[in-house]
Order: sequence, then C-alpha cells, then structure tokens
Amino acid sequence: MQLRGVTLQLGGRLLMGPLDVTVRAGEVVTLMGESGAGKSSLLAYLCGTLPLAFTASGEVRVGDDEISTWPPQLRRLGILFQDDLLFPHLSVGQNLVFALPPQIRSRAERQARIEKALAEADLPGFADRDPATLSGGQRARVSVMRVLLSEPRALLLDEPFSKLDVSTRRRFREFVFTHLRQARLPALMVSHDPEDAAAAGGPVIQLGRIHAEENRK
Repeated sequence: MQLRGVTLQLGGRLLMGPLDVTVRAGEVVTLMGESGAGKSSLLAYLCGTLPLAFTASGEVRVGDDEISTWPPQLRRLGILFQDDLLFPHLSVGQNLVFALPPQIRSRAERQARIEKALAEADLPGFADRDPATLSGGQRARVSVMRVLLSEPRALLLDEPFSKLDVSTRRRFREFVFTHLRQARLPALMVSHDPEDAAAAGGPVIQLGRIHAEENRK
C-alpha cells in the first residue's frame, strides 16, 4: 500500500501532509501524534468515508490500483476500531458469515471457513454463542477474524487495543500482528501508545508537532 502526497484540510487549514508512506506486505506502519493531528481522518480518507467537512488529495495505491476515487465497498480495506462493533442481534457465527465475500455461496464452504476462523481464534464451538456472553478479549478476536474473512487487501487499525486491560492488550496485539503477517497484509495503525508501535515492529511516523509547525509558517 502506498500513499503519495496525501494531504488533509479542514476549513481551509492544512491538517496533515503532504504525506508519503509505503507499507509492505506483512508490515505495520504506525502513525502517532497529538489528538487533532488527523490520524483517524486519514484512515477515513483511505476507506472512502471521510466527512464532507474535510478536503483531501493525494494518491492511495493498493497493489497496482489507485483507489482514492473508488467507492468504499470496492476498496477492500479492512478496519479495526477501538470497539469490536459486533452485531448484537447476531450470533458469533452469523457475525462472521456477514463478512464472507458474496462469491462464496456454498453452505458447506461458508461453514468450513467459519469453523476454521473460530479455531484460529481459540474459540472452537462458539458459533452459536451470543456476543454479549463473550469476554472483551474474545469479542476482539472475533472482530479480527471477521475482518480477515472479508479478504481485505490491506488493514487499517484505529487504536484497536486501547480499551483492553494490560494483559489482554498484550495477547491481542500478538494475535493481530501474527495473523496479518501470516496473511501478508500491509497495515497502517493509529496509536498513542509507544508499546503498540514497539510491538508492531515497523516504521513509526510522528504527526502533530511537525505538521503544526508547518501550518503556522
């Protein structure tokens, strides 16, 4: 995944950029910085869900495709937020089925993929469980498998570890990073925690102070 000359503006004021980033397959690039530096807004721009109050420009490439003008559903970018966002009216298995690509029509294949995902998340036999009965760490693992089942081309992480307790957070980080590396997914992560960046092991881009100084010039 490549970002070339990406800028964000709000009310005519430069919020971020120009930003050039290359994220290799299986690599996690971390964006850190002050609140209001535009980190989450950047992820929204990549997804195609940036609010109309913002103005953005620059190229976003995944593989050979320039996707910045594509509708969100065609970009195939997976995203994890602070909250797991599981559908409360669906079982765990139904939450996972929801993410499967439409071309997977065979009931047997869909069932097999769900069972495999739950086994990888150390949650075998949980397909019929109500998400409300799961712990925070279990729900987080289901949310990761749901994203991976959608077969994204790249992954965006918007502080997905911030609401977990210390021990769960450590285990969940390892779970996420292991799976995205196995899938060779390029990932861009927003975080305020240096431990997240250290665990990711990839390049760290500091936003905020430098860009604020540039805005004042």
